[in-house]
Amino acid sequence: MFSIDEVSGEAMTILLVEDNDAHAELVIRGLRDQKMRSRICHVQDGEEALDYLFRRNQYEDPEKSPRPGLILLDLRLPKIDGLEVLKTIKTNEQMRAIPVVILTTSEADSDVKHAYMQYANSYLVKPVDFSNFNTLLSDLGFYWLGWNHRPN
Repeated sequence: MFSIDEVSGEAMTILLVEDNDAHAELVIRGLRDQKMRSRICHVQDGEEALDYLFRRNQYEDPEKSPRPGLILLDLRLPKIDGLEVLKTIKTNEQMRAIPVVILTTSEADSDVKHAYMQYANSYLVKPVDFSNFNTLLSDLGFYWLGWNHRPN
């Protein structure tokens, strides 16, 4: 699945790698509420994420698959695991500077450790409470879309 949403403000492409449609919808809505312009591209598995990033298959056209300024990555993904996607991103010279935020339900110390060993830029555990989830997304959007400075 691939979807794009637009919100107002300075444009940044965000690649959301999330296999749970309900979680993806919450993330998209939460970021949309930030009132900062972004283009959210949603893919549902690790293989599709790498296809998007390396412009393979349906993502060959750079106009339809712009380089993301931020990747929100779930760990438990079909086809290719999130940690393997992270490793591939961070070992690629052209992609390693893209911030990757792990957004997952896993609180396992081993997952946190492995994510940071593969150079994750942040590790966030999805709260089960809807209000807390919205707060997390608000803070996430405000930081990465507002406060954080990134190279052009």
